[in-house]
Amino acid sequence: MDLNNILEENLRIPVIGAPLFIISYPKLIIEQCKAGIIGSFPALNARPAEQLDEWLLQIKEELTTYKKENPEAIVAPFAVNQICHHSNDRLEQDMEICVKHEVPIVITSLRAPKFVVDSVHSYGGKVMHDVINIRHGKKAVQEGADGLILVCAGAGGHAGTLSPFALVRETREFFDGPIALSGSISHGASVLSALAMGADFAYVGTRFIATKEANASERYKDMIVQSSANDIMYTPTFTGVHGNYLKPSVEKAGLDPDNLPYADKNDMNFGSSGLSGDNSKKAWKDIWGSGQGIGTVHDIPTVRECVDSMINEYEEAKSALKERTVV
Repeated sequence: MDLNNILEENLRIPVIGAPLFIISYPKLIIEQCKAGIIGSFPALNARPAEQLDEWLLQIKEELTTYKKENPEAIVAPFAVNQICHHSNDRLEQDMEICVKHEVPIVITSLRAPKFVVDSVHSYGGKVMHDVINIRHGKKAVQEGADGLILVCAGAGGHAGTLSPFALVRETREFFDGPIALSGSISHGASVLSALAMGADFAYVGTRFIATKEANASERYKDMIVQSSANDIMYTPTFTGVHGNYLKPSVEKAGLDPDNLPYADKNDMNFGSSGLSGDNSKKAWKDIWGSGQGIGTVHDIPTVRECVDSMINEYEEAKSALKERTVV
């Protein structure tokens, strides 16, 4: 399976729904794939670990049934995100389940260990690795990753600081494979912009938190709708890795956004913050991640409605661009 063939033949718009910790459950992934974009979820969302097998079976069966009942529909493949860090003691077990179900795409985070790449390649699957700089990108390519996800400034959750204009062009100096671009993409015009810069996919996360199928609280969804880029803060406090969060959620948790303790990657914990005692809060559960692109999010539609709107925006942007460039 070639990732570029997925782009050309199996998507209604070149978008990957980013894996969202706690939020991306089978219902969301299934609806994303039915709507014609790649849906993904972190393997760690399946708790206990045995549930991963059930989730993958459910996703595959529902998408297969839907395709049979709607033979003309474009049904996208799905992806599973693996956190490749020493704190993830489930990695090998979860990879065995992914191999069993021949997950089409595995998204690796923090590093791209060769055993994961080799496992996925053993059945013809593909690996995309998310990176925030050139050093990480080159390392992932050396390890055999098929594609790169460039997590640029403004992306939700764990994010880098580089401009997409810089990171995409520098990556294209050494890599001609599939690239997904992440960072403040919540509108169809931004998807077109990602392609114009040299990416093959847009990597969209935050926009799908504010959808009916997302496993997020209504307060979280409402806060995204009510907030703008100015409400996003960038800090390592909550997991040990710098990330973008909704400032109102930090305040709601009883914390001062301007006076938070520092944490580094040695304190990394994907469930708890770097805080203790009465101020202990859980990242993602109490402190809500979000990208800077929320200023254009004004409603909480279904996934299908969201993707349809994004496609309309994408086509309108293409038409407008063509009109401006006609001499």
